[in-house]
Amino acid sequence: MKKILNDPSNFVDESLQGVVLAHSDLLRCDDDLRVIVRSDAPVRGKVAIATGGGYGHLPVFLGYVGQGLADGVCVGNVFSSPSADAMLAVTKAIHGGAGVLYLYGNYFGDKMNFDLAAELARDEGIEVETVRVTDDVASAPIDQMSKRRGVGGVFFVYKIAGACAESGAPLKEVKKAAEQAALNVRTMGIGFSPCTIPASGKTTFEIAEDELEIGIGIHGEPGIARAKIGTANELVSLLLTHLTRDLDLVSGDDVSVLVNGTGSTPLEELYVAYKEVHDWFSQKRINIFKPFVGEYATSLEMAGFSISVLKLDDTMKRYLETPVHTPFIKQW
Repeated sequence: MKKILNDPSNFVDESLQGVVLAHSDLLRCDDDLRVIVRSDAPVRGKVAIATGGGYGHLPVFLGYVGQGLADGVCVGNVFSSPSADAMLAVTKAIHGGAGVLYLYGNYFGDKMNFDLAAELARDEGIEVETVRVTDDVASAPIDQMSKRRGVGGVFFVYKIAGACAESGAPLKEVKKAAEQAALNVRTMGIGFSPCTIPASGKTTFEIAEDELEIGIGIHGEPGIARAKIGTANELVSLLLTHLTRDLDLVSGDDVSVLVNGTGSTPLEELYVAYKEVHDWFSQKRINIFKPFVGEYATSLEMAGFSISVLKLDDTMKRYLETPVHTPFIKQW
C-alpha cells in the first residue's frame, strides 16, 4: 500500500485537519473534527443545507461547504455513515432561524442516522426537511427509483438547492427546488481499477487488467456487467444510451452534463470523454447548457469516470449560473 499516511487509523482525522487548516478562511470546526461548517455559519434568515456521509469521496461532501452550496457537513469514517449526534451538532451550528434542509445520497446508514438527527432537531424547535438523491441508474430500475444510490449527480442537487437558499427562499421552496433537481438528474459510471481502504489495506474489488465494470457504485459496488475495455466513443455512447433513455430525453431538450473522475483518471482523459458527450448530444439535437468536467465525486484513487445528466428548465438554468465559493468549487 503506497499512500501518504502516518497511522492508517488516523487517516480521516488527519486529512480533515489538513482540509480545515488549508481553507480556514472558508471552513470552521468548533469542537468536533467530524463537524465542519462554513466559516460565517449560521447565516441569519437563510435556509441552511446540511449534508454528510462517509469520507473518501472528496470533494463530496466536505468540499461543497460554502457560499452557494452547503452550510455544514458531518463526516464519517471511510465509506461509513457519520453519527446522528454529529449531524445534530451540524444542524444546530448552521441553523440561522429559517430551517435546515438535509441533502445527501441514498444509503441505509446515512438515512437511519439523518432521520434520527432530524427527530432530535425538531424536539429542539428546529424545522428540518430531507431530500435524498437517487441518481444512479445502474442500482435499480426506474420504477424503483427510491432504491437507487446517490452518486455524482448529487453535485447538481447541491447547486440548485444552494442557489435557491442563497436567494432567500423559504425552506419549503428550497426543498421543492432540490426535489425537482433530484427528479431530473441521472448518473452512471465505469470503473477501471479499485481503491484501497487505508485502515484495512484491502482493495474494494478485483478486476482484470483488460476489463472494466459498467455501472459501478461509488464504494466499488458491483455494476450491471463487466466488459473488455473499449474506445472513449464506445464507453460514452454506452453510458449516454442508458441515461437519455432513463430521463426520456428528446430532441430540443436542454441539459447540463457532469463528466466526473473517480479519483485517478487524468483530467485530459475526462476531456476526451466530454468531447464524445458533446458530439453524441449534438447528433441527437439535445442542447448542453453548462458542462462541468473534473473530480466532483471520487472514491479515493479508484480509476474510472461517471457521467451525470441534469434535464433543465429555465429556473434550474438560472440557479446553475449563480456564484459558488467553497474550498473545492468556485464560480463567479
